[in-house]
Amino acid sequence: MLGKMFFLFQAAGEPEVQYENFLSLILKGGTLGVIIVAILLVLSVLGFYIFFERWFTIKRAGKIDTNFINNIRSSVAAGNVEGAKALCKTTDTPVARMIEKGLARIGKPLKDIDKAIENVGNLELFKLEKNLSSLASIAGAAPMIGFFGTVTGMILAFRKMATEQNVTPDVLAGGIYVALITTAVGLFIGILAFAGYNLLVASVEKVVFKMEATTMEFMDLLQEPAH
Repeated sequence: MLGKMFFLFQAAGEPEVQYENFLSLILKGGTLGVIIVAILLVLSVLGFYIFFERWFTIKRAGKIDTNFINNIRSSVAAGNVEGAKALCKTTDTPVARMIEKGLARIGKPLKDIDKAIENVGNLELFKLEKNLSSLASIAGAAPMIGFFGTVTGMILAFRKMATEQNVTPDVLAGGIYVALITTAVGLFIGILAFAGYNLLVASVEKVVFKMEATTMEFMDLLQEPAH
């Protein structure tokens, strides 16, 4: 429905097919239809921005060099804690910042180190989930706005039926255009936003798993000298 649509009209006793683009159909919906579709388009732009911005951010956060923990292990084993900290500072990932906090707590009880790492992890998770709630809101709001256009469009159509003496398809067309177009656009945007939200949530869960696995390996590393 977002491409080209067609409708039939009677001319010289024979139906003909006339193609119209999406913009002309929106304009036929009247001022209310244009406003509602404009709001939905703004939501779609915002939704796409949030999705792609979060997607690339989460992907960067999930990239963990396989040699990173090995280099940390070698530095700590050699007593070069400052070198390990420097490596963490030059690695822009949540895991590096968590391990850096753990390195800064070396010498304290393991429970305190684990708690410090956990606190940093919670902050990093909050950063990863930034704006995901907004995308979820778009997924829920877009169809509702579309349905609002449906209701108002049908009200316009029935109002014209009640006020016009000769009710023809042209008289009802404006209200019906509002009803159908806003519903379709709202559902389309809502479906995309919902799918994008779930994809991002799944990606965040994968990053969290990597964060937990790496920090557990780091905690095991700190206990090795005691064995």
